[in-house]
Amino acid sequence: MLEVYYSVEKTLYVIIAIIGVPVNLLSITILSRVKCGLSTCTIRYLVAMATADLMVIITEVILHRINNHYFPVSFLNITPVCSARVVLSRIALDISVWFTVAFTFDRLVALCCQKLKTKYCTVQTANSVLSTAGILLCLRNVPFYFTLEPGELIDNVPWFLVVKPSYYTDPWWIGFDWFDTVLTPLNPFVVILILNGWTVSHILVASRVRKGLRGQCNGENRSDPEMERRRRSVILLFALSGNFILLWMTTVAQFLYYQITGNGGEWNNSEYIFYKVGFLLSNLSCCTNTFIYVATQSKFRVQAQNAVKYPITSAFLLIFETRS
Repeated sequence: MLEVYYSVEKTLYVIIAIIGVPVNLLSITILSRVKCGLSTCTIRYLVAMATADLMVIITEVILHRINNHYFPVSFLNITPVCSARVVLSRIALDISVWFTVAFTFDRLVALCCQKLKTKYCTVQTANSVLSTAGILLCLRNVPFYFTLEPGELIDNVPWFLVVKPSYYTDPWWIGFDWFDTVLTPLNPFVVILILNGWTVSHILVASRVRKGLRGQCNGENRSDPEMERRRRSVILLFALSGNFILLWMTTVAQFLYYQITGNGGEWNNSEYIFYKVGFLLSNLSCCTNTFIYVATQSKFRVQAQNAVKYPITSAFLLIFETRS
């Protein structure tokens, strides 16, 4: 069973890399042009999220997963390089997750807190939130470098990695491991659910109030630009956060299962595959946001179509000019 899973996993990670790199680059390029009909503040969060997702694809999927599957003995597997690679992949994954939380909170303020909106939903605040979160998440992952040691020593060169035995026995490291798991992904998972629930309840109440004030309760059918704008914002918010919840659900379930059962050391094949699938799905979440933008944002869809058509059109024009 494990052999079959590993062969499937190798192929899936290659597909994720092939899709993830170009689609995130496409998102960064299109969103940076600020022609998608979204606010500058929203675009700043989306660009940051796409950049973080791209870094996850590079560090976690390409340099870690694909490298270990296809190039088990390479420069990247020398212990200091491998340790730095692990830390960088953890930083990228944390930033990707918590930027999604930051975006969710920003949309909550924009949709539900009109008095706070003018002060919080600004480019300056977005820059401060993203930069502060990025720095803190980088610092909090540095200790992982010191939890690893060489797996082998070949010609006085340390190769591969193993976790130090003290990581499982030292109270400080045990506490750090709990903090790490709660911080990502358990805490973001719960926070996003709470924020989205708050947003839904507020939107439903606000919608009923506005309909009453505009006379729609009496059968009048007049368009409401404000509610239409909110509807588009809610669709984008729920699509992004719902995608995160769906693809991280396996990892959260796995964590809760092993904490409840206390079976965190000895896994059978099915449990181990379940554990690995959780990582696979969490990495998959880093290449799906672009498709959400295409599905929910008409202006982004037009920009994406133009971006795809441009190189094809240019190639045809070059061919015709060369022949003529």
